Amino acid sequence: MLSNYFRVAWRSLLRNKAFSFINIFGLALGLAASLLIVLWVNDERSVDKFHANGDRLFLMYENETVDGKIYSGYWTPGLLAQELKKKIPDVQYATDMMTHDRTNFEAGDKRLKENGMDADSDFFKMFNYPLLAGDAATALNTPVSIAISDKMAARFFGSPSDAIRKTIRWENKRDFTVTAVFAEPPANSSAQFDYVINWSAELDDNTWLKEWDNNSPNTAILLRPGADPKRVAAKLDHFLDQYNHSFNNHFRLDLGMQPYGDTWLHSEFTNGKISGGRIGYVRLFSLIAAFMLFIACINFMNLTTARAGRRAKEIGVRKVAGAIRGLLIRQFLIEAVLTTTIAAIIALLIVTAILPGFNLLTGKQIVMPWSSSVFWTGLAALILLTGTLAGSYPAFFLARLQPIRVLKGALKFTGSAVLFRKGLVVFQFVLSIVLIIGTIVVSRQIDYIQHTDTGFNRDNLVYIPMEGTLSDKFRVFRDEAAKMPGVRQIAVLQDRPIHIGRDITGSVEWSGKDPNSTKEFAVTAAGDDFIRTMQLQLLQGRDFYRDYPADTSGYIVNEAAVAVFHYKDPIGQPLTLWNRPGKIIGVVKDFHLTSLHQKILPLVIRMRNPDAGGHILVRIDPRHSKEVLSRLETLCTKLNPQFPFTYYFTDEQYRKLYESDVIVSKLSNGAAILAIFISCLGLLGLAMFTAQQRTKEISIRKVLGAGVFSLLTLLSGEFLLLVLIALVIASPVAWWAMHSWLGDYAYQIRIEWWFFALAGAVAILIALLTVSFQALKAALTNPVKSLRSE
Repeated sequence: MLSNYFRVAWRSLLRNKAFSFINIFGLALGLAASLLIVLWVNDERSVDKFHANGDRLFLMYENETVDGKIYSGYWTPGLLAQELKKKIPDVQYATDMMTHDRTNFEAGDKRLKENGMDADSDFFKMFNYPLLAGDAATALNTPVSIAISDKMAARFFGSPSDAIRKTIRWENKRDFTVTAVFAEPPANSSAQFDYVINWSAELDDNTWLKEWDNNSPNTAILLRPGADPKRVAAKLDHFLDQYNHSFNNHFRLDLGMQPYGDTWLHSEFTNGKISGGRIGYVRLFSLIAAFMLFIACINFMNLTTARAGRRAKEIGVRKVAGAIRGLLIRQFLIEAVLTTTIAAIIALLIVTAILPGFNLLTGKQIVMPWSSSVFWTGLAALILLTGTLAGSYPAFFLARLQPIRVLKGALKFTGSAVLFRKGLVVFQFVLSIVLIIGTIVVSRQIDYIQHTDTGFNRDNLVYIPMEGTLSDKFRVFRDEAAKMPGVRQIAVLQDRPIHIGRDITGSVEWSGKDPNSTKEFAVTAAGDDFIRTMQLQLLQGRDFYRDYPADTSGYIVNEAAVAVFHYKDPIGQPLTLWNRPGKIIGVVKDFHLTSLHQKILPLVIRMRNPDAGGHILVRIDPRHSKEVLSRLETLCTKLNPQFPFTYYFTDEQYRKLYESDVIVSKLSNGAAILAIFISCLGLLGLAMFTAQQRTKEISIRKVLGAGVFSLLTLLSGEFLLLVLIALVIASPVAWWAMHSWLGDYAYQIRIEWWFFALAGAVAILIALLTVSFQALKAALTNPVKSLRSE
């Protein structure tokens, strides 16, 4: 019996090849889009979930309350880990962690830059990064211990076993002994690193980490088996009170803890509570996947119903021959499941073909889980669910037809049935128009943040990290580089140009300050010619001067800082930073310190001694960039031979700040295009259905003199009305969704009326092109063929 159902279903598909192709292709696209999104969502949800003790592993965060406002983040004091182990018995292991980008290593004649971190000796006891050589208990138990990845071991020593107990030099400052080799972190690890150095080395190099009122590293803890996380969290209340005595009614710090595996998706805070993060994108695209699949199912319903007239007599004959309603329902459901199965096979081929490009777009390393039983079980369930959903309405509708009326040719559809199908099409276009409007808003916002005036000129600005002896020889570098054709300006900056002001402090004093005020300021340090090199707009005063000793106690501030000070004439006014009194010598126009997600903070710039390191800024002539970079490389190699020449273009680094935003923009573009395409297939189905139902009406109108244009208007008008209704419904939904999304940006575009007009015009144009083909076909049909049976 079951094989007979499939045989009949297969014959039905072959008998109507064009219809079957449209139906299967629409379902395949919907399934392919849904599968891609599901793979991406599963990958996002798997990040940091591989640690064996993940249920006991937590990351600390800090709530900083300033004048009633709470600022939260994962920064903590540098001595926190060991104190937590001492004071809270439920904490079994703890580690402080701080990451480093592209630090220099040397072993023998090999010099390479690697990314890594500093961590306490408990690190490998807490996290599941398998050791290929060495022991987790002793991997980081001395100040000169270093654990390296198998990839780093192969680069320097050939193999993990050959790397053990070998010496490797770090930053040409200190020698470390390789005590362990770990497997390179998997792709679903949020931490990607090639080495881990004992934390005490970081404390020795940066003594400020030993001060409890300074915060920068991350702290992770592993609770003992059976420990109650809620009880531990309660012990964190006021934990820092015993170490930091500057707390008052206007300023305090409190600790919180979050499951380590949740931090990737839930990393944003509101009023000190975890409120969101990447999970918003996961939920959004999960919803889009469901909508894509639902749109494809709607197409199936409309296309199948459009063929009802051709299947009606078949159903009537089968009913007269004794077929009961239940058998007919099963027949149509099996046809739907068979169609979905074929579509799923095509969808798998589509996903396999485009997955490499999808990975390139999203920066992922997703692979098809061919060997996963969970994947195949889920796919089978998806096929069954989709087939049942897509085939349910046509099955119950067609099986309900009365054989006598059908065989007489009196197949009629009730008003509620017609309204239901039109409602489905409206729903399709509501989703499509929302996606189109969303795509316009996202694209405009991404374009705005990438091209808006940040207050300084990012183009042709190169920065070079001052590694090794380069800081000691900066004056020689500056004098030599200044002679090079194509070099316009040179300056020193503590931070990277796109990270200015990452240091935040409340230790700023000025004349007339409220003693209870704890206003926070961004702080950086720069050398002479900084303003000219960055091409900032100087509003008052001057830049730092090279040979003016008094400038060591001078400060340059931005407009936002002046607004806090309430100085009418700020030049020469007193200002104290970190108990270092001085005077304001310059005021610059506000410029964006980091990304446009964040508001411009009050900024204080102090003078930087080049010997203290940082970054060299070089403004170059774009006509000679290659020659300048080549000469700078030669100069740096001569002055700093132990370190490879490293440079970055500021504009390129600025674009990287918005990589995730750009990815979302591209994904939304693809979703919008696919949604409107699939929706048009549904519209085509309804057009086919309507043309079939009104064949005789069209023929009579033609006999009475109706022209092709009037018939096109007649048939297309109601479909355009459906799109207009969808536009009216979609507009407020899209406005609300995009207004919420733009809330993540401190600086954002306005949602203009023409966004909605453009989205509506696109939807109407595409719908009109889709419907016109079928309407024209019906309008050109010979009326004699339709009326001769009458």
